[in-house]
This record gives sequence, C-alpha cells and structure tokens, in this order.
Amino acid sequence: MSELTRVPASDGVAGILIREMTLDDCHDVSTIRIRGWQSAYAGLIPQSYLDALDLDADAERRRTNLVKGDGTMVNLVAERAGDVVGWACHGPYRNGEVRTQDAELYAIYVRPDQVGKGVGQALLRESTHRCTSAGHRHMFLWVLKENASARRFYERSGFAPDGAEEPFEVDGVTVPEVRYVRALGDSH
Repeated sequence: MSELTRVPASDGVAGILIREMTLDDCHDVSTIRIRGWQSAYAGLIPQSYLDALDLDADAERRRTNLVKGDGTMVNLVAERAGDVVGWACHGPYRNGEVRTQDAELYAIYVRPDQVGKGVGQALLRESTHRCTSAGHRHMFLWVLKENASARRFYERSGFAPDGAEEPFEVDGVTVPEVRYVRALGDSH
C-alpha cells in the first residue's frame, strides 16, 4: 500500500498529494521526465539527444525497475486534481558502485506547466523527510553545472555545492555536473 502525504494548506501549495509511484504512473512519470529534460536542458545538452528521447522505452524501463526493485529506491509522485504533475526518486548515496549510509536524490522533475507552483518543493520536502526518518545524515544530489534555475531551487532548500564535479557525457559532448549536499534534520 502506498504511503500518502497531503500537503497542508498552510504551505501555500494546497491540493498536492505526494504518494509512492505505482506501475500505472510509469507513463506519466516518463512523460514528465522527458518533457522536463527537453525543457530544462535545452541549450545545455545536445538537441539531437533531447529529440531522440523515447517515451515508450523510458516508461517500460520504469515499469521493469519498479517491479524488480529491492525497495531501496523510493519513487514518489505528486498529484494535483488527480493528475500526476511531478516525480522524485531517492535512495542510498552511490559512491561509484558502493552504496553509503547517506541518501541521494537521484531525480526530481515537474511537469513544465507546473514549474514554480510548489510541486518540486513538496516532492523535495517529502524526500528529505523520508530520508531523515530513515536515519540518513546527509542527502546528496548531482545537478548540471550550467542549470542555474535548478541550482537556485536546491540552494533555497538548504543544499549547497560541496566542490565535487563530474563530467557527464551526452552524444559525445561533455556536460559538467556539480554535487550538492544538505545535512538532514535541518529545518527547510
């Protein structure tokens, strides 16, 4: 059974329901992820790569991963008025292939028409809350170095770059990522 979190009206983002992703959500989540990439990464990642993203293949990969998952990766969706409008995924921090005791936000995407309406904040708040409750001391994430709006979003939520950078190669183009970290238990 999925755990549900209703965002209180006092948060200014009333009407958002955060719950665990189900198999029925995979197509919506893939649509959000792909449209999110195409919107947020235009000019940062080669357009040929963005244009070639395959919705059906992405949705099938999500279904497979959800069925075969070991429970360490948590996929959350945000619903507004019954529509899935956002997705976040977190789990153990991966230092190479080794999972650590810290947490990592693997992904967070919001339907482009819902950006700036509290959906991302609600998802991030729930992810950090769950990781704090699970006893993780820190949450890490990787973000494209040139993605200024995403970096501001994370910084407003208490994350800060820790100096680590890593190249991410897309269609033969190197796109640098920077690592952010936040101590969990902080009140953000």
